[in-house]
Amino acid sequence: MPPLEKLQRLAGAGIELVPLVEFPRHYVFTRDGFAALVERAGDGFGAIGAPGLFTEKGVLAMLVWRNGAAWFVAKGWERPATGEEISSLRRFAADLARALG
Repeated sequence: MPPLEKLQRLAGAGIELVPLVEFPRHYVFTRDGFAALVERAGDGFGAIGAPGLFTEKGVLAMLVWRNGAAWFVAKGWERPATGEEISSLRRFAADLARALG
């Protein structure tokens, strides 16, 4: 599938491409406060990284499980994840994979 068609599918899913020059080898896609890195592969898209919560510090916090409880964790930062956030993160990841698949 051509990259333009994939970008249209992403837009249709409410997923935005964030132009960050700090990541020359990856694209950054976001929706509803969540983000994921996607490899740049020639004229298209490569592997999708694990999604996480984009914190107020501009850092990607990953979802981890500790003793059966969900947490968003980044270097020097953590907080419990709500059930709604977990569901939203999973929907974002699924929609991103479907749009780029």
